[in-house]
Amino acid sequence: MPAAKKTVRRALSVTSAVLTSLAVLSPAALAAPSPTASPSASPSVTPPAKMSTVGGARLGQPGTQVDLAGGAPVLPKDLTARSWIVADAESGDVLAAHNAHWHLAPASTLKMLFADTLLPKWPKTTRHKVVPSDLAGIGAGSSMVGVKEEETYTVHDLWLGVFLRSGNDAVHVLSAMNGGVGNTVREMNEHADELQALDTEVVSPDGYDAPGQVSSAYDLTLIARSGLQKKDFREYASTVRAKFPGETKKDKKGKTSRESFEIQNTNRLLSGDSDVDVYPGIAGVKNGNTTNAGSTFTGVAEQNGKVLLVTVMNPAKNEHNEVYKETARLFDWGFKAIGKTRPVGELVRPKSAAQASPSAGASGTGQAGGTGKGAAGVQPVAGAPAAGGTGGVGVAAGITAGVLVLLAGGAFLINRRWPLPELVRRRTRP
Repeated sequence: MPAAKKTVRRALSVTSAVLTSLAVLSPAALAAPSPTASPSASPSVTPPAKMSTVGGARLGQPGTQVDLAGGAPVLPKDLTARSWIVADAESGDVLAAHNAHWHLAPASTLKMLFADTLLPKWPKTTRHKVVPSDLAGIGAGSSMVGVKEEETYTVHDLWLGVFLRSGNDAVHVLSAMNGGVGNTVREMNEHADELQALDTEVVSPDGYDAPGQVSSAYDLTLIARSGLQKKDFREYASTVRAKFPGETKKDKKGKTSRESFEIQNTNRLLSGDSDVDVYPGIAGVKNGNTTNAGSTFTGVAEQNGKVLLVTVMNPAKNEHNEVYKETARLFDWGFKAIGKTRPVGELVRPKSAAQASPSAGASGTGQAGGTGKGAAGVQPVAGAPAAGGTGGVGVAAGITAGVLVLLAGGAFLINRRWPLPELVRRRTRP
């Protein structure tokens, strides 16, 4: 898509978000969007004949793309998702994909981009008292963690609400702290561009169905890979259960108290369910479900030193927890197939990493924080926090054994490999 047209679409998205936030004064604004109002509400049953070729020409072709070498297992036969992708999280190689760049509604998997954009903004201990306007504009039927007006929460509390309970109320409070929904949408779209997640258009920061809001399996995988380089992101994404502050109450003597209640991660491959086991080596990342999107999920798992990312969007099979079942089957296939398939594409680097100059590499300095634009030079090792407790922002480029930048013949090279931090491996093993 030409840059000018992309900019116009971004501007329209931000304008739509601002108008939505202003419209909350009307009770009608709380109604769920009409299924016919959004171009993503009733997508075609077949993908476009031509899609983006970011990451490789084969990823822009409809249908399943895989190149099996000798001894490689065949793909699972019972996959019904509109779109999916299996990628080596460390090398960036795409092992197999199905309609990888199809524009589909993302649901709450979009919260990965929200977190990747905003996590560096505040220390965990930052406290915020919720005012009524913070919770304005939350869509009807939204998932909620239980944020209350006039109560004070730490940023840590709010991020737990975002990751574990997919709380749209927590998203809106953090957006308010970030200058409002419109500003947050703008920053998310800018960060998506920086990551080269060019299928993604953000209209609502929480992933709630909105006209024109789309992403793709490819983009969600890029976003997850970027987020997982941040220490806080990894910790929240791999947390199974936590305590969340309740409402302050007064007893008959006027003494106040505030008890906490337990929240559990809604990622069923992490927390388990009646028909889904905890997946071996799972370390996050994020699930979602809305009327327009159906069920969506991006997960990361490590087995025997290999780390895979799998994204599944909108399975057609209407069975309980189907998105997790199809994800688990793709993980199983990927761990058996890795090293026995020829890549059909790759997860691209962010613009700032791809365009970094030799002089910036030689300086041995790098940026952390901000939007991820302009980051150059040495980036923090995965698992090593930058100032404020988070890793480098927007850097999905690889990391291996602490050697982040190689200068060869005057060229600025970035190794794409990065290991899943040992912290996450320990937290997720049974």
